[in-house]
Amino acid sequence: MNEPKLKSGLAQIESNYDAFLVDQFGVLRDGRGPYPEAAATLVALKALGKKIIILSNSGKRSEENSVRLAQLGFDPQSWDWFLTSGETAWRIMQTETRGSGQKRCLLISRDNDTSPLDGLDIVRTDSAEDADVILIAASEGDVHTLADYQALLEPAVRRNIPCLCTNPDKIMLTRGGTAFGAGRIAELFEALGGTVRWIGKPFPDIYNQARDFLGNIPPARICAIGDSVEHDIAGARDAGFASILVTTGILEHASPVDRQNLFEVHQAVPDFILPMFRM
Repeated sequence: MNEPKLKSGLAQIESNYDAFLVDQFGVLRDGRGPYPEAAATLVALKALGKKIIILSNSGKRSEENSVRLAQLGFDPQSWDWFLTSGETAWRIMQTETRGSGQKRCLLISRDNDTSPLDGLDIVRTDSAEDADVILIAASEGDVHTLADYQALLEPAVRRNIPCLCTNPDKIMLTRGGTAFGAGRIAELFEALGGTVRWIGKPFPDIYNQARDFLGNIPPARICAIGDSVEHDIAGARDAGFASILVTTGILEHASPVDRQNLFEVHQAVPDFILPMFRM
C-alpha cells in the first residue's frame, strides 16, 4: 500500500481538486460543537471556486442537517449541497414505495425525529410485530443498551422483515464521548439473522447521488475528507475519488500505528493526512 502524505493544511493541496466531499461529524464538528477553524475553512474553499458537498452518514434528511449546521455558526453559502444518507434513503424509498400501497415502518431514530419518513406513503409503528420494514436512522446508544435494541428487533427477524440502515457509522460522537451508532444496531440485526440494506458511506448510493450533482467533474478532481477509514476513505476509494484523512473525531486519540492497522484492515489508504480541517 502507498504511504499517505502528511500535510499541515488544505492550502498545500487544494489546487489538485475542483470539488470536495466533506464529512460532518469528526471533521467540521463533534458532539460538543464546531471545531475551531472548520467554518472559516469551508468559506475559504468556496471562495476559491470549489464545489462543496457536505457528505454525512446522518439518518436525518439534508435540509434539517443544513439548518442545524448554520445554527452552529457555519455559513450556508459555503456549501453547495448537504447530502446525507437519510436523504439518499428517502429518495430511494420514495421511488420504491410509489404505487405499492401504504407500508408500516418501525423507525429507530434519535430525539423522536420522524424526518426520514415525512412525505412518504409510510406510517410509523412502534412494534416490530406489525411492521413491514425496519428503518435504522440513528442510535440512542447513550440512553439505551444493545440488549434493549435486541428485544425490540427480534420479532422483526423472526418475521423476516427487511431492514434499511441509513447511518452505517458504528461509533457516534456525543457530548459525553462516544457511544455505539446506528451501524452497530444494524450489525446486531444481521447477527440475529436479519437482512440489512446499507445506505450511506462507504456504500455506492450516496456517492452516485454526489456524482450526479457534481456533473462532469472528473473523479480524479474530486476529494473526500473524513475521519473514518472504514467509511470516508474506503468509500472514496470505491468511488474513484482522492481522499484526505483528518485525525480529529474518532481518530483523535489514535496513534500512527493504530491508523496503519485501520488502513490494512479496510485496504484503504488516504492520499493525505491532516491534523484537522483547516487551510
